[in-house]
Amino acid sequence: MKQLISLTALGLALTLGASVHAAEDAKAPTKQQSKMATCNADEKAKTLKGDERKAFMKECLSANKQEKQQSKMKTCNADAKDKKGDERKAFMKECLSNKA
Repeated sequence: MKQLISLTALGLALTLGASVHAAEDAKAPTKQQSKMATCNADEKAKTLKGDERKAFMKECLSANKQEKQQSKMKTCNADAKDKKGDERKAFMKECLSNKA
């Protein structure tokens, strides 16, 4: 009887430990992981193979210049929210021309 109780307790402990471990693994994917999933899905839709696939994935995963510019625009707009007219134009021109 003692062995049955011990085995049941051990089984319960292992089950709880496994569920906690599984919950830790289910964290939200990083930005790069999300990008990789999107690129893989796009690639499969195009059914690319070999060098064509490598080139597509390299381009897809590389930092997108347009995304960087949009991000910079958002930041500059947020910083210029209290500026008006010529002051805002001058600020935005300088902010957007700076290398980030």
